[in-house]
Amino acid sequence: MAFEPTPPTADAERAARALFRRARLNHWLGRDGAALELCRAAVAHADYSRAYTLMSRLALPGENYFRVLARIHRHLRPRTYLEIGVSRGDSLACVLPATRVLGIDPQPNLPGEPPANARIYRETSDDFFAKYDPRAELGGAPVELAFIDGMHHFEFALRDFVNVERACSRSSVILMHDCYPLDERTARREQVTGFWSGDIWRLMLLLRTLRPDLTVHTIATPPTGLGIVLNPDPAARVLADNLEALTAEYLARDFGVLAGRQAEALGLIENRWPAIRALLDARPQP
Repeated sequence: MAFEPTPPTADAERAARALFRRARLNHWLGRDGAALELCRAAVAHADYSRAYTLMSRLALPGENYFRVLARIHRHLRPRTYLEIGVSRGDSLACVLPATRVLGIDPQPNLPGEPPANARIYRETSDDFFAKYDPRAELGGAPVELAFIDGMHHFEFALRDFVNVERACSRSSVILMHDCYPLDERTARREQVTGFWSGDIWRLMLLLRTLRPDLTVHTIATPPTGLGIVLNPDPAARVLADNLEALTAEYLARDFGVLAGRQAEALGLIENRWPAIRALLDARPQP
């Protein structure tokens, strides 16, 4: 069902718009701390997407996640790539021509034919992994780079991670979108705001808590962070063997568990390419 926002009252809309204008002015004047607080005040009055967009750029400064994704592709030059959530093809456009691509999306909305190096599977990720072995689809090669950007719900992303990790090697890199929510409302499971990240933050908490063998961080990319996981273990079973119990446990965790410690809990790192490159270069090599 398409998201239909609840219209704010005229007074709330006017207050949000006025606060956003003040935030934009403060941003132009270089007063980003004040601008961020004004954006937060604006969205407290009404679901004002322009204020959320500016808030994301202030809270998570630097290049957006598409540009960072493109940098990672150029740096790693992966032979194979798996993407869950093709959508309009913006992330597929970051892939190098020599990379073999598996794209999974039940309803892709590509503007034209997919790239010659890409195979698009028009089905859910659960259905894809039930029917196909990604390694077999890639001629026996592991997935060297993966990007999970499907449903905005924790349990789907958890299953996707488990299935993707099985197809990786220890030198592979797994990326995930929507890992760093801006506030409690945009982090809810059910969409109540136009700007929405869902509850993928729960997966980041789970991985950082239960999988100390992994290197798990969130790159501070606007609009909602880019999760990065290094050192995946295709033989790991702790998540798969306890999937139902872990899903229930982490769905029960309230957003309040992040209060005052969100950056630490989600492993936030600066959105600077030298720092991201150093992280990539420190992973196990093929």
